[in-house]
Amino acid sequence: MRISVPKESAASERRVALTPEVVERLVRSGLEVAIEPGAGLGSHHSDEQYREAGAKVEAGAGLSGDVVVKVQPPSLDEVGQLREGAVLIGFLQPFTSPELVRALAQARVTALAMEAIPRITRAQTMDALSSQATVAGYQAALIAARELPRFFPMLTTAAGTIRPAKVLVLGAGVAGLQAIATARRLGAIVFGYDVRAAVREQIESLGARFLEIDLGIEDAEAQGGYARPLTEEEQQRQRELLADAIAGMDAVISTAAVPGRRAPLLIIEDAVRRMPAGSVIVDLAAETGGNCELTKAGETVEAHDVKVIGPVNLPSAMPDHASQLYARNIQALLELVTEEGKLALDFDDEIVRSACITRDGEIVHEGVRQAIGAPAS
Repeated sequence: MRISVPKESAASERRVALTPEVVERLVRSGLEVAIEPGAGLGSHHSDEQYREAGAKVEAGAGLSGDVVVKVQPPSLDEVGQLREGAVLIGFLQPFTSPELVRALAQARVTALAMEAIPRITRAQTMDALSSQATVAGYQAALIAARELPRFFPMLTTAAGTIRPAKVLVLGAGVAGLQAIATARRLGAIVFGYDVRAAVREQIESLGARFLEIDLGIEDAEAQGGYARPLTEEEQQRQRELLADAIAGMDAVISTAAVPGRRAPLLIIEDAVRRMPAGSVIVDLAAETGGNCELTKAGETVEAHDVKVIGPVNLPSAMPDHASQLYARNIQALLELVTEEGKLALDFDDEIVRSACITRDGEIVHEGVRQAIGAPAS
């Protein structure tokens, strides 16, 4: 069975789906791996390294495999180059890409979306959302420290003492916890907020303070460990109370997201207006609408003497380790769906069933069908 890796075609994408380290393991397990020339250059992996790992580096090989692994969703042109019956694995953004999903079904491609891997213990090694969120959270803290016109740590100098910056991280998922940990390492006083009461211990274990806000609810944790959507009344109260807390912060890093939906609005313009001059907001939810009312994806907005930064695709800004983590996630999934060098997809398996978006010409993922308005199969 051949696994192929194309060079990513999305603008500014520097990651690669398989690293030489993982290729070597796959080849040892009896799989054939083909790499498009230059596929790994953005993450500093040469064609020669792939050859040494046992891969075939061939022009036009990227989309030729029985299984094609990618980072970003394929273009419609790339879908047209996949052979009928091929398996495609990668981040596919199926909830917001109806044209792509329909094209994959029409091409009779079995598409497995990495973002649809279920949050169960057995699937932890395949959880690419978490591995890439780790990179994004780390990067977000560095951006905040770089853009803030003040020090993060307390400094004692001959000219006097500089107080440490106060940083608030909204959302304590993987990205949020990594942002908290990184901001703490940089010496800031860090506060963490999440509507899920269960994460308080995690926030405090990193040396941060848990920001308590009384929304009048016991907990807001839904199935799978995500935060449940709040009611409109709860959201309004949350925004008002957060505005009071944000007013005293030098930097805010927002990471709140609900899979398959628009990011919740947490930071209203009045909260930005009340922040100290020169403060910074880094909105990791920019690509799904933003947690801040002023966020624009891919841009830095300056309003009320505050920078509102809407970074996109932060994992690609650190492609070496982001690719390494992602490739290991892919390896774990390939080990599940192959046996003795052959494809062995078990659609009764919870992981395969949850990740499968299209199969045999049909859109089989119920949540995706509803999101894009496709009829039931």
